[in-house]
Amino acid sequence: MTDQPSETVTFADIERAHDRLDDDSVVKRTPVERSTSLDTMTGGEVSLKMEHLQWTGSFKTRGAYNTIAQLAADGGTERVVAASAGNHAQGVALAATRLGIDATIVMPTDAPQAKVDATRGYGADVDLVGRDFQAAMAHAQGLVDDDATAFVHAYDDPAIVAGQGTLGIEMCEDRDVDTVVVPIGGGGLISGIATAYSHLSPETRVVGVQAEGAATVHESLDKGIPVTLDSVSTIADGIATGGISELTLSLIDEHVDEVVTVSDDEIAQAVLLLMERAKQVVEGAGAASVAALLGDDLDVEGERVFALLCGGNLDMTMLRTVLVHALTDRQQILRLQVRIDDRPGEMGCLSNVVADHGANIRSVRHDRSAPELDVGEAYLLFRVETSGAGHARAIIDSIREEGYEVSHENA
Repeated sequence: MTDQPSETVTFADIERAHDRLDDDSVVKRTPVERSTSLDTMTGGEVSLKMEHLQWTGSFKTRGAYNTIAQLAADGGTERVVAASAGNHAQGVALAATRLGIDATIVMPTDAPQAKVDATRGYGADVDLVGRDFQAAMAHAQGLVDDDATAFVHAYDDPAIVAGQGTLGIEMCEDRDVDTVVVPIGGGGLISGIATAYSHLSPETRVVGVQAEGAATVHESLDKGIPVTLDSVSTIADGIATGGISELTLSLIDEHVDEVVTVSDDEIAQAVLLLMERAKQVVEGAGAASVAALLGDDLDVEGERVFALLCGGNLDMTMLRTVLVHALTDRQQILRLQVRIDDRPGEMGCLSNVVADHGANIRSVRHDRSAPELDVGEAYLLFRVETSGAGHARAIIDSIREEGYEVSHENA
């Protein structure tokens, strides 16, 4: 057990937040869709909660509005400051603008440009500082220099957690399920949802999901104190906080049944799957719940399952990166290295082999500098579009039948 923090969140807090958010122009009820594709893949009955279709593209508006509405009601707050990789930024910007309060958001220098532009579009000033969330956080906290300025934390605030917990009430009303799967960054979302479920549906299993490159919950639970990483590495920037708080750790310890981790490869595959099968564009953090369902650490066979798609703010550059990675992993983009005698006609011969299989060569180049090559030899390095692993194997087999030495990469 972790030590209890001085503040916590109760279901009554979430109910009061639910009343504050009873305005479709601030927070709308997001739809639910059954996924027969995921049913087949998991052996369960999988429903998707489409919170990525929320205003600002994520759940973050819930907590931000609940917090800033109380600050506005108390009076004396003229400006709010926050640190965010992007989704909390947009939630704070929208809430502050709606409530007539100035907002300054500090974001990492590598924050997706789409999220930076959207945050400014919602009315906030944006400062780009630091290489990661922790650096942005340190700078933002230094901007709170008078009584009229309030810091709005992304997750270490009971009002934030209670606001996110309103999504738990909504999900309980949407579906009666055996398991709900929720992504974890700083833990505010799962803390609020799990608190709601513990009151409304205590028999439901609540499972949290972290990205491997930003996972802190298991170690924090083992040590009984929040653990913060020096650096994080994941394509899921929305859950790349690299730390949780005493508040969220205590709520996770009390109300969350299980926590699993997923790799960036699994997240990329989940993003692609949701585009292909569910026709939904979801960012890495939002797709983490589906990645967990498809992984080896979570068994939902025979269960009714709710997977939360919590964010849809996917930068187009990141989308390209994710798609190329996922397609390469499937061998729909095939990277071939073919050893040849460096003479005229070799590229044409190999191109014909690929063309005979109806595949398209996206790029090709020579490498004559590899130390293992003999004088007069070279590598041809191809990137080929295929229909999948079977098609890729057929191409490789045909190249070998022509007498060439060939190797390939799957990722």
